[in-house]
Amino acid sequence: MQFELPVLSVYSYMLISEREAFVVDPVRDIFIYLETAKKEQAEIKGVYLTHSHADFIAGHTELMKAAYCPIYQSKKSGARYQINPLEEGSTVTIGNAVIKFIETPGHTPDGMCALVFGKAKPDIAELMFTGDVMFVGSVGRPDLIGGDTSAARLASAMFDSWTDKISKSDDSVKIFPAHGAGSLCGAHLSDDPSSTVGKERASNPYLKYTKRSEFITALLEGLPEAPQYFKHNAQINKEGPPPVDWDAAMPAEISPNNELSDPEEYYVVDLRDAKEYATGHIPNSINIAARGRLETWVGIMIPWGADLVLCGTEKELKEALFRLHRVGYAGDILSPESWKNAGLPVTVSSPVSPAELHDLMQKGKAPVIVDVRLPSEWMGLRISHTLLNFPLNHLADLSSQLDPSEPVVTVCNSAYRSSMAVGVLERTGFKQVRNLEGGSEAWITAGLPVFESQKSGTSVSAAPKKNVKLPERISASELRRLMMDLPGTFELVDIRPPEYFKDYNLPGSGNADPADVISNPAYLTGAGPLILVDRDGSLAMAVGGILSQKTERPVKVLYQGLEAYWSETEGVSGSMQSVPKAVSPTVQPSPVAPPASEPAKTKKKSAGC
Repeated sequence: MQFELPVLSVYSYMLISEREAFVVDPVRDIFIYLETAKKEQAEIKGVYLTHSHADFIAGHTELMKAAYCPIYQSKKSGARYQINPLEEGSTVTIGNAVIKFIETPGHTPDGMCALVFGKAKPDIAELMFTGDVMFVGSVGRPDLIGGDTSAARLASAMFDSWTDKISKSDDSVKIFPAHGAGSLCGAHLSDDPSSTVGKERASNPYLKYTKRSEFITALLEGLPEAPQYFKHNAQINKEGPPPVDWDAAMPAEISPNNELSDPEEYYVVDLRDAKEYATGHIPNSINIAARGRLETWVGIMIPWGADLVLCGTEKELKEALFRLHRVGYAGDILSPESWKNAGLPVTVSSPVSPAELHDLMQKGKAPVIVDVRLPSEWMGLRISHTLLNFPLNHLADLSSQLDPSEPVVTVCNSAYRSSMAVGVLERTGFKQVRNLEGGSEAWITAGLPVFESQKSGTSVSAAPKKNVKLPERISASELRRLMMDLPGTFELVDIRPPEYFKDYNLPGSGNADPADVISNPAYLTGAGPLILVDRDGSLAMAVGGILSQKTERPVKVLYQGLEAYWSETEGVSGSMQSVPKAVSPTVQPSPVAPPASEPAKTKKKSAGC
């Protein structure tokens, strides 16, 4: 059984056989594992860490105490808590399943994969838990350890782990990784939750390199910078995370005072959406909306150990306190109403619309425009050839190149990151900072000119082009109203992988591969509009853009995807979901996923930028 935590792109697992369960790579909020074991009438016999995690605090010690089970981990992990140490060839028996462990360093020195066999066929592996050594369409990055262990040395070890061990498995062996698309533990991960050794052998771009030097070069090229919190989470996991009182009452609000506006003393994180933040916020606060990848962005933007204050509604505060335990952050709380009622000053940062900004650019009166996306995003497509690219995680330092007395407009894809950038610049002394409303997506939707890099050798040129015909974005609430009031008047197509569609889908939707949607002429005709949905809206927008050039049929895309739909219409963002999988060689789990817990325990999906 596979469990997904979308906001961290984490997969964890429960192997069940003969009413015995084995949990693999659990997250810190362990309720779903306990509930699933109870539902399946299985006793948890052990918890296994495939490697030393850095991107989240694992739930191994929580589960050990709650289920009275041992922790299985590599003897090379350096764990400072009691473990059942594993080495090459170690085995564990769970019911009729035999788990054999192999040492596969590369992402970390202590990485191990677990091959699962049935007792009836002890020589034929059925599946493999690969941790962060191998993902679907990618492999684990080797540069997160630091210290005396070089990334190149670990990349070389990764080459051996594939060549000498994993590749020796039969093509039919299913692989189940610890992460999916969006994780910073690798690059270019697929959305597919599982694969096989044969599929990866044929299609994984990293595994096509048969020479060690080429593999190392490919693996080290273009890796995104690791968030600063990774090293702290890794240390906590090694020491053994302290228990969390998940049922603790909300702490009392701190007293609002002007000292909270001092960027030298506090980091105030405003959890509201960008539009609410813009109408008035605590001076020098940073907008990291709870609807997005809150855990990761707090870990990137807020220094470890800083005096953190969370500002938002009661619901947002409760959710944030819960979710931030996953990455080891905690803070005081304060509501915007308390600040306002205290008569303290607020900062208003009215967003600029795409039309207004374009008009200013045409008149030669444009402010300094700062694109806060990654360089790879900026090089691909941008709203102007004259804007600056200061990535968000380096914006505070790079802003010293600008004049804080001059007006600045920040830009990203959807206004999530650029709204954060407003607060970052305010903290460094800028007084006239605005956010591009709706981001570059709104700019493109408005049909305004964009600039795309054209590569020719080593030179890069930019040329303007007019994007006129694009899919219309439809909000979660608008789609819900259509489904209730006008069923049958539109075609709803979900382009996520079939495994995700089976787990959760909208009533009346069909499932199709993106390539089929693009190439099948049947989608170009129809009496009503075609509405595309995916996980976060990004792939659906790309597919919709291609279709819009081919047909007069109205094409619409669910804005921010099903993560936003769930968050806005059905649940609280940030939760872990279970995906039923036949991961036991002898006993399949129940075909019905266990129900989601209350917000105080687990929460549901979320979207990000």
